[in-house]
Order: sequence, then C-alpha cells, then structure tokens
Amino acid sequence: MKIVFFVHCFFPEHFYGTETYTLGLANHYRSWGHDVAVVSAVFQGEEKQPSLINRYTYQDIPVIAIDKNAIPHSRIKETYYQQEMLEVLEEILHELKPDVVHVTHLINHTSALLEVVGKLNIPTYATFTDFFGFCFNNKLEAANGGLCAGPSASRANCVACYLKESALGGHASGWMNRAATPAVANILAKGLVSLHKVGLLKNGHIKGLVEDLVRRPDTLSYLYNSFYKGAVAPTAFLKKAYEGNEIHVPMRKIWFGIDIDRSPKPERESTHIPIIGYIGQIAPHKGTDLLIEAFKRLPVNSAKLKIYGPTDQSISYMDTLRKMSEGVANIEFMGTFKQSLTADKFRDMDLFVIPSRWYENSPLVLLNSLATHTPVVVSDVEG
Repeated sequence: MKIVFFVHCFFPEHFYGTETYTLGLANHYRSWGHDVAVVSAVFQGEEKQPSLINRYTYQDIPVIAIDKNAIPHSRIKETYYQQEMLEVLEEILHELKPDVVHVTHLINHTSALLEVVGKLNIPTYATFTDFFGFCFNNKLEAANGGLCAGPSASRANCVACYLKESALGGHASGWMNRAATPAVANILAKGLVSLHKVGLLKNGHIKGLVEDLVRRPDTLSYLYNSFYKGAVAPTAFLKKAYEGNEIHVPMRKIWFGIDIDRSPKPERESTHIPIIGYIGQIAPHKGTDLLIEAFKRLPVNSAKLKIYGPTDQSISYMDTLRKMSEGVANIEFMGTFKQSLTADKFRDMDLFVIPSRWYENSPLVLLNSLATHTPVVVSDVEG
C-alpha cells in the first residue's frame, strides 16, 4: 500500500513533536512493507528554495517540500484555506498516487488539501496534534493569556487574539496598536464583529481580516467533516475539545508510541547534584520563565537546571530568560541536540519539567521522560 504523510514541516530543519511523530509513522509503515512518502513545506520567510517543489530523502524516506515563499499568503484566510495550493497539491498527489493520505498537520498545505483528496477520492485520515482545526492560534490560549474553550458564537474572541498578537508582534499600525492589552483587544474585537455583522465595515483590510477570522471555524469544520474518514486523538481532552467545537470526524483515542532506550538510570554518587531538565520550544506559551522562577527559589547549589531548545525561536523572550538567569548559579541554556541523543539526555536528568501555560497534547517529551524512568513535574492543565 502507498501511504503519503502530509506535515507542515519536516526534518532535518524541523524536529519537534509532530515532525518526530510523522517520521516514526513513516519508518514503521515502511518496516511493515508499505511504500511511504512525506509531503512537507518550507515556511514563508524561511530560506528560499531552488524551486516551488523540492525533493530530498531523509532516513531513506522520499520527501517533497513545497516552498511557501513561492506561494505566500497575503490575508488570514490563506493561512487556513489557500486556493493557490489546490493545483500544486493535485499535481503532487497525481505524481505520488497514494492509496491513503495521513495528515499530521495542515499548516502550510492548508485545508485546501482536503478539497483535493476529496476530488481525487483518496481516503484521508488525520492525527490531531494541536487545535488547528478550530483555534486561530492553535493553542487554545485566550487574548488575556488564559485558557480558552474555543471560538465564541460571535468569534470575537478569535479576533481579539489576532489583534493582540499583531500589536505585540509589531505588525499592527494606527489604532490597532492599542490592542496590545487584552482588555482593549477584547473591546475592539467585539466592536469590529458587531460592525461586520451589520455591514458597516468599509475598510477593505479590516473587513477582510474580521471576515476571515469569523469564517475560519465554519470553513474548517465543513472540510474536516466532509473529507476526513477518521482521526486519531492522542488524549481524551483533545478528542473532547474537537467534538465540542463541531468536528464530528470519527475519532479514536490512541496514545502516541515512542521508541527509546528504557534502561534504568545509572546509580548516582552521594555527591551528585540533581539535574532538573527542560526540552522543547523556548517560547512564552511553553512557560520556560515559570521554570526559571521556580528554580531560583531553591537553595544555592542544591540542583542544576539544563534547558534544551532553540535559543533563536523568540529572540525577545530568550533575552528575558537570560536576564532572569543573571547571577543565578547552575542555569544552563544547552541549545538543541540530535534526536538520537534523546535517551542520553534523559539518562542524565533526575527531574523533568513541562511548565506549559497552554493545553499540551500528550507531548512526546513527556512520554520519553516516563519511559526513561525520569520523574516529571507538569502544569495543572489538561492534555
């Protein structure tokens, strides 16, 4: 059987949970005698590639990467449904001729992929790895930084998230810069949605962004419910969240599987200083600052903190973390490491921490930690 996996980005440049999960699926299906391929993408703004459609192999798996620099999005709608992708995706699927398509993330491909597989009558399944199917920021994080249940009936909370993100990210201009505070973002969002509803929004750009955000949940629920034959949800919470937001795709809760050396930890010397570890993205929603604040409360030299992750993902946030760590002994920013070294990193840790502010979705680092006999402290949020 020919199985083609669609993922938003892939190795070697991208190596987080969804990419690792996709790689594992492809390798296992290939080991069982199936023909596999991965279709990925290069994010708009990353290094431009030689052509629109680029080919390479990774661990002997054929990979096609679509350069989104060549098909940039110009409005919000194109981040979740980009009509210009229809022809490109159809060309790739005609070339690969899969019996089954398995989607692990739609970002970059957008939900246009579902329209194409429907047209070509290719059975298509998904693993839901975050909240892209109904949440604009994929994290179920409200404009005030709190946890969110999903789009409100008016979608004003989605508009507020966009306004705040734009203002804080330096992408807003004029009156939109005031939306940097959650209270103002929510007030402006409710006003814009009300004006949109009665047809009083005349500004083309503002009208377009409100219209795109308001339509997003309905567009995705229609395409998901029409063209996915089934889906995997790795946690009960994620399954409940999708079902509560009008996604009625048949879903099965299946825990992620992991392959890692499960040998017992080596004995520690009596003089050993415990090592507390963090592995993952270094970004505000991951709560790395919370971990540093907690570590600073420990007695001096009672433990070491090793933080693994890319130091260039969010420069401003990384600057904040470095300032927080100034003058504090035993905090190290370790950068990233090869996937093959995961067991070694956990072998050295005595405690692993996942301090996330958002609803996680059975992160692979959590499962790796448990499999390597490493105790875990997690935030008190579902997922």
